Amino acid sequence: MNDRPIKMNVIITGASGMVGQGVLLECLDHEQVKRVLSIGRSHLDLDHPKLNQLVHKDFSEFNSIRGQLRDYQACYLCMGVSAAGLSAERYKEITYDYTMALAKVLFELSPHMTITYISGVGTDSTEKGRSRWARIKGKTENDLLKMGFGQAFMFRPGMIIPLRGIKSRTPMYQFIYDYFMWLVRLSKALSPGSVVNTTQIGLAMINATLKGCSKKIITPKDIQELATEITPT
Repeated sequence: MNDRPIKMNVIITGASGMVGQGVLLECLDHEQVKRVLSIGRSHLDLDHPKLNQLVHKDFSEFNSIRGQLRDYQACYLCMGVSAAGLSAERYKEITYDYTMALAKVLFELSPHMTITYISGVGTDSTEKGRSRWARIKGKTENDLLKMGFGQAFMFRPGMIIPLRGIKSRTPMYQFIYDYFMWLVRLSKALSPGSVVNTTQIGLAMINATLKGCSKKIITPKDIQELATEITPT
C-alpha cells in the first residue's frame, strides 16, 4: 500500500486545454483532492471553492511565483501544443523549456511530490528518432524522470475522447470530434485498449498519486486500469 496523503493539494498546468480541463474537473470533484491551483496565462471561466487560479504570463521562469507553489503534493503537467506550424525552436521552448522551468522550482520546494506529464503514444525515449515532436517529448519525459521526484509518471494517451462538454482548442482535432466521432468510437470498439477519455486520464492521475504505480510510462491501457482503481477513504 502506498503511503501517499489521503487529502492532497494539486497544481495543474494547461487547464484551458482539452486534457487539462478533464483533469481539472476530476480533481474538483474528487473527495481526496482538497485544493487545486491552476497556473495559466489567462483566467479560466470557472469558479469552484477548491479552485485557486494563478495567472502567470512568463512560463520561462517560475521563481517569481515560487512562494505560491508551496504545500502541494502533486503537479499535473497537462500543457501542450501541436508541433504543426511551429519552428523546432518554438516547439522545444513550449514543450520542454516551460515544463522544466516549473519542474525545477517544484523540485526545490517539494522534492517528494508526484509529477505527472502528458506526453503521447509514439514518444521517442531514445531522443534519436526522425520525428521532432517525439524526440522533444522523449527528452522531456527522460529529464523529468531523472530529477528525483517522489513519484513521476509519464502519461502517453493515444486517441482521446473528450467528455463533460470539453472541447479541443486544436481546430483539426475538434473537427474530427465534431464530424468523425463515429470513427473514434469504432476505433475504440475494435481496439478497446487504445482509446481513453478525459475522465479516465484525470482519475488515473489522481489514483497514481494516491496509490502509486509500478510503471513510469503509462500507456492507454494503463490509464484505463488506473482510472478504475478505488481510492482510499
